[in-house]
Amino acid sequence: MSRASKTELAVLGAISVQPMSGYAVRAAITETLGHFWSESFGQIYPTIARLEGEGFIERDADGKTSGSTYRLTRAGRRRLVTLLHEPIPPAPPRNGTMLRLFFGGLLGAEACRGILDDARLRAEEQLAALEAIRDEVQAEIATDPDARYRLLTVLAGQHSARAQIAWVEESLELLAM
Repeated sequence: MSRASKTELAVLGAISVQPMSGYAVRAAITETLGHFWSESFGQIYPTIARLEGEGFIERDADGKTSGSTYRLTRAGRRRLVTLLHEPIPPAPPRNGTMLRLFFGGLLGAEACRGILDDARLRAEEQLAALEAIRDEVQAEIATDPDARYRLLTVLAGQHSARAQIAWVEESLELLAM
């Protein structure tokens, strides 16, 4: 799946939840999907314009561009489902923490402990944020059966954060030897 297709998937997916403005799409991608997906702001607005031009989304009837609300068309829903069915390509990791620790011999153990402490703090903050989100999403399940799918992503984030914390603890023990 190309980078453009991934952006298209994120934008169509956000608009599929509810009609929204370009600004709201950007906020949804940052605030909601941002726990597991990032998107360049420079890609969102051109993608919205292209999706509208291709008939996958439509603007509210008022016709104004600023603050317009977009909604998915039938063709847009079909396109979203097609994108969701595409194979997930492996993504090469880009992790600044790992890059620095790999060359930790140049930094020394104390600097590496600082890097690990920062990684633990970020993981603990992420875990706390996801615990609050989990409570909200679990409360929605009674009225929104699709909420369970969102809960899957929250659970994955929680498990990743816990694994990160466990890895930091083990790594700090190794550096103490």
